[in-house]
Amino acid sequence: MLNFKHLHYFFAAAKFGGVNRAAERLHLTPQTLSGQISQFEERLGVALFNRDGRRMELTENGKLALSYAEEIFQVSAELEALLSGGPHDLAIPFRVGIADVVPKSIAHQLLVPVLALAEPVRLICHEDRLERLLADLAIHRLDMVLADRPMPPGLDVKGYSHPLGECGVAFFATPDLAARLGEDFPACLDGAPMLVPGEDSALRAPLMRWLERRGLRPHVIAEFDDSALMKAFGQSGSGVFPAPAAMALEIEAHYGVVPLGQTEDMQERFFAISAERRLSHPAVVAVSDAARAGLFRKQ
Repeated sequence: MLNFKHLHYFFAAAKFGGVNRAAERLHLTPQTLSGQISQFEERLGVALFNRDGRRMELTENGKLALSYAEEIFQVSAELEALLSGGPHDLAIPFRVGIADVVPKSIAHQLLVPVLALAEPVRLICHEDRLERLLADLAIHRLDMVLADRPMPPGLDVKGYSHPLGECGVAFFATPDLAARLGEDFPACLDGAPMLVPGEDSALRAPLMRWLERRGLRPHVIAEFDDSALMKAFGQSGSGVFPAPAAMALEIEAHYGVVPLGQTEDMQERFFAISAERRLSHPAVVAVSDAARAGLFRKQ
């Protein structure tokens, strides 16, 4: 079994930048702390630090161990807080991974109902690339992943994709840029400065195919993995940008842009990916219900 005292010593040395600082915080001598960490490394059979005199840098194994140690001590602190708070203050952690290409406004609207459940839930959100989030889902560090595509085939991960909904794609620009481009949509996109999603986005390939089929050749000036950053550039007048049509009113109000037009020929799709085939976690069910009854409600 893992020696948690040794794990704590390693964690302190990694977080405080070395043995001397960690020893001071832990009220130990540097020699004692260093010896305990060495015993921990011997027990694991791997080096956690590269040592160069007084300098200590985490090895790749050390970085991996640190990520798990952070999770272990966070859960430990949560458990202590929950138990000391009494039965009326218990809140179930609900850890959600959000693929970085999913618009923040979409994620927000899907997750807000979780906080209104009768049973208290503590929402914990992590944003990252989809592949890394699915790896965390596989080892149960996440309860659900929000993504703009189903789980990719061929991954050695047990997970199930639950469609949340889909909508068309709208194009937005500042009023000044829209006036220069004219009202003839989609012809107005030809030669227009355009901001596009990065290659990790499920929308990227369909968008480029849609433009090509219509003989439209916009001037792509930038691409973004982060949809919020793309909208910020669009707000400044840098170019036209695509976004889910379901969020059109919010995007107009928040970014001060106007719609050039929209198409249903390509769809933005969103999924909840979970480790269970049938949705049973109350928070996951709340997300699914919110999508169907609100954001992606069929008219």
